[in-house]
This record gives sequence, structure tokens and C-alpha cells, in this order.
Amino acid sequence: MHTTHKILVTGGEGQLAQALKHVRGDNDICIFVDKNELDITSAEALEEFFKEHRPDVVINTAAYTQVDASESYPETAFSVNDVAVKNLAGICESYNCKLIHISTDYVFDGTAHQPYRETDPTNPVTVYGKSKRAGEEAIQNSKLKSYAIVRTSWLYSPYGHNFYKTMLRLAHSKNELSIVNDQKGSPTNALHLAEALLLIAHTLKPENSGLYHYCNGGQTTWFGFAKAIFEKHNLSIEVKPVTSEEYATAAQRPAYSVLDSNKIKKTFSLNIPDWQTALNTL
Repeated sequence: MHTTHKILVTGGEGQLAQALKHVRGDNDICIFVDKNELDITSAEALEEFFKEHRPDVVINTAAYTQVDASESYPETAFSVNDVAVKNLAGICESYNCKLIHISTDYVFDGTAHQPYRETDPTNPVTVYGKSKRAGEEAIQNSKLKSYAIVRTSWLYSPYGHNFYKTMLRLAHSKNELSIVNDQKGSPTNALHLAEALLLIAHTLKPENSGLYHYCNGGQTTWFGFAKAIFEKHNLSIEVKPVTSEEYATAAQRPAYSVLDSNKIKKTFSLNIPDWQTALNTL
């Protein structure tokens, strides 16, 4: 049985926070806050909050994730994805609190042909990716002893905004969809990630602190993922494969986003199912 931890979850209204609400155990005291309840870009606001609540662990799911909008509003992206993370690392150090921070495959340029490991060099090509990498570095350059930076990708669940929910919504209003088929990744069930994060919250210490990747196993394209979603829900809709060029966006999407999860599996004794199995557990 786990000891009781007081866990602060930022980004309380987001997809991953809602998944954490769903899977948390009875013996954890979880405090979920959104940006209106706690402004993590303000060091003063954090100091006040920590003085009152004194959490043992912070799971930072807060992020500015609007990839295209980040190109037009870089200050906003860096404020939430970098400055706020620096603030969290500083306050966690002061209060001897563990920090689990969620990062992204966008710290890579997407030109690889085999799953990215934690030791691979980063090369973000978007403002969003650069802001998230800056946040990682803020933690790595801090004096915080117990932390985990967990990169993930293609996150979906019944909560928040994600590809899975968008596909189900569109399937009820359209007969045909065109979906990108030249970007590869590993769809990751946010409920599985949430379970892993809670386990890490209980077992994290200076000796196993560091950078980790977490994704469901295997790989597919957005086109392949869409087809699997429709199959699971017995929806008959025509899905046409298109290229990234045909579906232009303001920010470049990585052509290859597959992350190697072996390190996190081994370190925390996690069983991570492949993406098809994970999809069918919803």
C-alpha cells in the first residue's frame, strides 16, 4: 500500500488532469488547479499557494499546446511552457517537493527513422517545440533533486480536446474524411499515462530522477489511427489518405514522432500495452 501523498496537479481542466482525476487512488490527496485558481507564471502566487498547501509532489500538466497559434504568440507559449516551469522548479526545490513535468515529441525535428531515445539530440523546429524544450532545460538546470520530465505524444482519451474525440464528432456529421498519412507516431491513451504518473509520484527519488519517454507501443499514421477509431466504434465512413503538403498548417508537424519507452518501463516496472490494445480499453 502506498503512503499518502499530497499531489498538486496543474492544468486541472486539461485532458491529462481529467484522466488523473479518473484513475487516482483513494489514499492520495490530489489538488487540481487551473490557471484561474493558480497562476504558475507568477512566482508570488506559487509561494503563497505552497505556504498554505505544502504538496509532496507536483504533476505539471499545464501547457500552452496550441501548436499553430504559438507561431503567432511566442510570448504566450514561452510564458507557460518555460517561465512557469522555471517557477515550479524553484518553488519545488524550496519546499523539498518532487516535480513531474509533461513534455512532448515536438522537442525533436521528426526526421528520425527509429524511435527517439532520451539520449538523442533535440532539435525543435516550431515555437511550441522550442518553448517546451526550454521548459525541460529549466528543470535540468535547476537544483531540484527529485524530478521526472516525461515526454509523450499523440495523447487521446474521452476528455478534453484530442484527435480521438474529433474523429468521433466528425464521423457523425460527414460521410468522408481526408486524413494525413505521412506522419508516424504512437497514439497514447491518457488514462494509461495518468496511471504511470501516479506510480512515479510514489516512487520518484533523486536516484531515478531524469528524462523519460512514455508512449503506447507500436506506431501508425493519423490515417491508420482514424481507421482504427472508426473500426472500434463500428462507424462506416470513407477515410482518404492525404499528404502533409495537402493539409497545410501554420506550424510544421513532425513526420516521425515515435518515442522509445524502454527506459521508463525498466526504471518504474511499468507494463505499457501497444496502441491498438490501449485504444480498445476505452
